[in-house]
Amino acid sequence: MYETITQQTDARGVATLTLNRPEKHNAMSAQMLEELTKAAAQLGGDDAVRVVVLTGAGRSFCAGGDLGWMREQMGMDAQTRAKEAGKLATMLGALNRLPKPLIGKLQGNAFGGGVGMASVCDVAIGVDTLRMGLTETRLGIIPATIGPYVIARMGEGRARRVFMSGRLFGASEAVDLGLLARCVPEDDLDAAVDAEIDPYLSCAPGAVAAAKQLAQDLGGAASKEAVALSIAALAERWETEEASEGISAFFEKRPAVWMQKD
Repeated sequence: MYETITQQTDARGVATLTLNRPEKHNAMSAQMLEELTKAAAQLGGDDAVRVVVLTGAGRSFCAGGDLGWMREQMGMDAQTRAKEAGKLATMLGALNRLPKPLIGKLQGNAFGGGVGMASVCDVAIGVDTLRMGLTETRLGIIPATIGPYVIARMGEGRARRVFMSGRLFGASEAVDLGLLARCVPEDDLDAAVDAEIDPYLSCAPGAVAAAKQLAQDLGGAASKEAVALSIAALAERWETEEASEGISAFFEKRPAVWMQKD
């Protein structure tokens, strides 16, 4: 059914949605974004599904956007770039609005868009060895389409500690920032996720969905205006010389012109 993700549901009604491009560290391609959007719609409408677990295959949870896909965007016009950025916004919105509890199981690193995916989970638990980072500015672009969800999860004050610097941070700081509910040793990850799942299996599914919607409404869910602003901001950033230089430097395996040399 899918090529870049896998989906399976156990007898309890717990669906596991797995990013399945381990050779690419689960970097998000246009196809993966479309498949995740479809999976969210299917799981959301399946009465047999009580809880959804989002995880990744291999060493990384998600390395962000596939840079090959990003490089292709350099040759696109502004309208097409905005359409491509919209695919990420659509996928994040679909997961964010999923009328089931969404539990992030971060078995490895999460960068860029991977941080955005962790931010739309109701609870995210990660291994204590993982690293995270909003690395877009290193490439001359910005964490735009993930921004509404990252800011909602961390709050502006905490987000500004990591939103612009591109620096990497560990699991403990991710907990402090609010991205992770907690971090655990790798051997304890399955048990920690199961501990989050179990209470939901005693709750009325409709009540859980309604409570989640209410929490988002009261908390100020990402508005259509904010999402549109983020798409436009990314499309505009793609037009800059910095974006062209950053992506080119990555593929040419050289420092970008703005990087300080030792």
